[in-house]
Amino acid sequence: MAEPATGDSISTVDVEPGSAVLRGLDVARYGFAIWSPDRRLIYCNSSFADFYSAAAAILQPGITYRNFLTALTESGEIIREPDPAQWLEHMLHDFGMPQMISHSFADGRSLEISQDVDPSGNVTMTVNDVTVVRRGERALRRAKEIAETADQTKSRFLRAANHDLRQPLATLKILIYNCINEDDAVHREDLLHAMDISVSIMEDLLDALLQIGQLDAGKILPRITTFQLSMVFSRLKVQFSHLAREKGLRLRFVDTGASITTDKALLERILSNLIANAIRYTDSGSVLVGCRRRGQFLAIEVRDTGQGIAAEHLNRIFDEFYQIADTRKLKCRGLGLGLNIVMRLAELLKHRVGVSSRLSEGSCFTVEVPVGNVWQSQMGEPEINEMAGGEFAGKNALLIEDDAVLRQATKDLLERWGIIVYAVSGLEEAKELIETTGYRPQIILSDYSLRGQHGTAVVRQIRDLTGTNVPCIIITADTDPSLIEAIRAQSFPVLIKPVSPPRLRVLMHNILYEPDAEGTTTP
Repeated sequence: MAEPATGDSISTVDVEPGSAVLRGLDVARYGFAIWSPDRRLIYCNSSFADFYSAAAAILQPGITYRNFLTALTESGEIIREPDPAQWLEHMLHDFGMPQMISHSFADGRSLEISQDVDPSGNVTMTVNDVTVVRRGERALRRAKEIAETADQTKSRFLRAANHDLRQPLATLKILIYNCINEDDAVHREDLLHAMDISVSIMEDLLDALLQIGQLDAGKILPRITTFQLSMVFSRLKVQFSHLAREKGLRLRFVDTGASITTDKALLERILSNLIANAIRYTDSGSVLVGCRRRGQFLAIEVRDTGQGIAAEHLNRIFDEFYQIADTRKLKCRGLGLGLNIVMRLAELLKHRVGVSSRLSEGSCFTVEVPVGNVWQSQMGEPEINEMAGGEFAGKNALLIEDDAVLRQATKDLLERWGIIVYAVSGLEEAKELIETTGYRPQIILSDYSLRGQHGTAVVRQIRDLTGTNVPCIIITADTDPSLIEAIRAQSFPVLIKPVSPPRLRVLMHNILYEPDAEGTTTP
């Protein structure tokens, strides 16, 4: 039996120096150390010394456990409690207790130490490097937190979407009620026009919400065009005028002939959020929307005479779900998402957003957008007089739509344009029509998602059956960019539901009368 290394106070170890047991321990990947009951080191293997390199120089038989811990503390290598003395006393107190201890190091390593006491009172420590395991656990926790946050954000986002869609819907309900009780024909026409704009606003809002839902996935590519800002102002005026009147506020849009270059739908989403906020937090006075030139940019301003925002809140109002304490008492308060969506969309479009405010005096939000070339701007969709158009008189069209209500509504629309319409629900009805009557369509309008088949495949079979390369428009409610591109790659023009009648009419005109125009070719 080997003699104690430092006298009678150290217990003996039941192995001979240089024995196979100690040689085996020396090459083990686990750290291993034996301490006597009076807390002096009897033996440690090379892995133990490697793990605690800061104290390796003093790891000799006879060193006290206190001196070992002190060396680790003074080295700064081990991460311990803010008070080194407190950590040291804590470790000394736990010495010899059968338990699992963890040590974290400044270099990112994590060690797990198992303490056990043998019958003679010696304390054995087995050390295992669990760095990879701990990193994996942290990664899993982080992934779980991200997933939970994403799920919560999605739920809150859907609630916000529901809230924002109710605004134009509420406008539409009021307009419908007023229209039913309106005897004056001219005023009724104005109401119907306003209803059409409200429906269009809901259509674009739905499209914008779908795009926002894809922002985090990085799938949104802004559709940058040049257009007149007055187009957006006129739509926003219809959307918010009645809401302002209900609160007794003056809502004014300053006329402008300026053209800008950006994504029209996303910019309208930004401004609608700012105007809604201005109305919500303004009890009296007015909301003014206008713009002014700043070099190569146009600063669009939304000013209000509301309660204002304290300086300490200005840097946080664009944070997700952030709400100022005073506004939480309002019955009309939102979820705190509006301004966050404004900032996210502005960052996507690379537009600078600014805010200035004074308590009890009001606020001014600014969005800077690039000035566009007026000669390249879109002039808007023309109002078409269906009774006087006459361009489609005598033309015939095959309409393929499996939804009976939508099929009839689209048929009625086309017939008002003077088109002879043959409406079927799918391929079988189309084949029966063609084979029994010899009918040859001059243009086909087909839904993409038909029962059992895609509209593109149905059209190809009809072409084969008639032996003609009849032009076609594919209509779909699926906004997946990859699907839209796949349909276009087959040279089919595409329209997204709900279809805007003016857009449909323009596209049909191009296909029937200007087939060589860009975007109207057929395979």
